[in-house]
Amino acid sequence: MAELLEDGDIYFLYRPRVEEEHVDSLEEVQRLLVVMHPWHGRHLRLLVVGRKRLPDISEHDRFWAFVEEVVDRPEQLHEALQARVYRTSTRGRRRQPPARPAAEGAYVIARHDDHTHLAYELELPMRLGEAQHELSIEPEASYIVTVKNPQAPSPPGVGLARSQKVKLPAPLQQKFHGRRFAPLDPPGFLDHPGTELVLIGAAHDASQELRVDLDAEVDRAERSTIFGDLRISRRDRPVAPLFEGRWA
Repeated sequence: MAELLEDGDIYFLYRPRVEEEHVDSLEEVQRLLVVMHPWHGRHLRLLVVGRKRLPDISEHDRFWAFVEEVVDRPEQLHEALQARVYRTSTRGRRRQPPARPAAEGAYVIARHDDHTHLAYELELPMRLGEAQHELSIEPEASYIVTVKNPQAPSPPGVGLARSQKVKLPAPLQQKFHGRRFAPLDPPGFLDHPGTELVLIGAAHDASQELRVDLDAEVDRAERSTIFGDLRISRRDRPVAPLFEGRWA
């Protein structure tokens, strides 16, 4: 049986590419965003998944991700989620539409033998559609998750730039013991922007694999919604992906 390290609410959103007011496929998505809100902590964490979708479970994909922001109040995430308008010298005024909610549910981080898992079960949408399928968001899933040592070198063009890399507190840095990767234990690694992760698709049935009652976690998550928890308005962005599963 896995040891539960952390649980909380999890929200999946995607941000369209610049000037793509309506999204019809993954090609028109710029970023897949994941917000984690632990139930026993005051931080909200905004993660970016590098391939614009989650790792495929059946293929055991290995995808890179990183912590972009850590905030104490949901309003502090608004800039990352709302529409952006800016000007360029060549194209003039440009607009990037706001992030769209694609799914919400409950997550756990658990230690399983010598590694750690990030697992979740969805509450919404009730029935997955084309948006979730292309984003590889499953009704329930588990991923092996490791933390990259920020002091270890990366191949050219891989990972964050040197100026973006995290400088971890000494107790967390020591968890690597000189290795390139370490388990996500403690989950406090995620409280530091610039922390880089590798997610590996592990199992569809996370509850059985980890022997964690994700149904109970989802029942608890029903107290929160992405709109109430993140203080974002339904009027400012399409909500069809969250409730109907279709692109918007």
